Amino acid sequence: MNKPVIGVAAVVLVVGIGIAYYFHGRSTLPPSEPVPVPAPPAASSEPAIEHPVPASAATPSTPLPALNDSDSAVKDGLSSLIGANAMQYVVPEDIVRHFVVTIDNLPRQKAPAAKRPTAAVPGAFLANGDEEHATLDPKNYERYDPMVNVVRQLDMQRVANTYFHFYPLFQNAYQNLGYPNGYFNDRLVQVIDSLLATPQPSGPIELTRPNVLYTFADPNLEALPAGQKLMLRMGPDNAAVVKGKLKELRAIITAAPPKH
Repeated sequence: MNKPVIGVAAVVLVVGIGIAYYFHGRSTLPPSEPVPVPAPPAASSEPAIEHPVPASAATPSTPLPALNDSDSAVKDGLSSLIGANAMQYVVPEDIVRHFVVTIDNLPRQKAPAAKRPTAAVPGAFLANGDEEHATLDPKNYERYDPMVNVVRQLDMQRVANTYFHFYPLFQNAYQNLGYPNGYFNDRLVQVIDSLLATPQPSGPIELTRPNVLYTFADPNLEALPAGQKLMLRMGPDNAAVVKGKLKELRAIITAAPPKH
């Protein structure tokens, strides 16, 4: 717990892209010809897209670089949203791939540190009590304050515009991750819903230390996905700010109401 995923919500809020989604009508046969009995529709191997991005995102106003050459353009886009000073939180190499991997892993038990697009939270993890009876020290929440303050200042419409502009790069990286028929915006919405569903325990959060690192003493909390554990570790006030911004983003990238 001393090296959590940080700034994930900020990254969720500041990057994205868009590709077109087209529906084609079927032509009708001339009336002089007999109408054949329609065959049963072939089963599609591609899952239905739940939350298509705007078709206008298929033609960005400026050409996008190749995925392997995208770091410079993405850094410029991020810097315009979060400010040059906040770029210290962003790992500057392979941003798109690291972002996609981390987003995909947030609803899972583990989000590999080597693939995270942001730096680790500074400072040591603090616990009150001893190794057998410890609780999470609320002073840990202060470690997240600088990054959450960046999130607090975000203009979510500008965030969404940047997201749609860069979407083809993230779609490409997501398909290369092992989802050739996947749709990244659908996965992003799933991850946002997972983060919004994070429970908020009442009272101190008890910890245990079976090995080197602390874990949650409550097995239900310890079984939570990586993204929800992050929300717990940043504290209820910081989590409320992040959830508010995530709700704004979700409302822009999809018209459907949140599941939670």
